[in-house]
Amino acid sequence: MNKVELVKYVSQETGLTQKDVTEVFDTALAAVTTALKRGEEVAIAGLGKFDVRKRAARKSVNPRTKELVSVPASKAPVFKAGKALKDAVNGK
Repeated sequence: MNKVELVKYVSQETGLTQKDVTEVFDTALAAVTTALKRGEEVAIAGLGKFDVRKRAARKSVNPRTKELVSVPASKAPVFKAGKALKDAVNGK
C-alpha cells in the first residue's frame, strides 16, 4: 500500500475528504520527521517506535574498482514494530 492508497482508504473509512486526510497525514509525517531530527524517539501505541541510530565511520570496498573507500559516520532512522502490530500481522 502506498500513500495514495492509504489516503483513499482512510478517506473512505472516516468520511473525510482525501484532501483533508492528505493534509493530516503530511502534518503527522512532518511532526515525526522533526522529532527524529532533534534526536527524539516517537512511540505510537499499537504501531511501534521510531528512533535514530548512529552509524560509526567505517572502511568499505567499492565492488567495481575494489578500491578501499571511507564511509563517514551517519544517522539512520529505524522503526521497531510494537507488540500489537506484530500480533495483528501474525493473526493472534
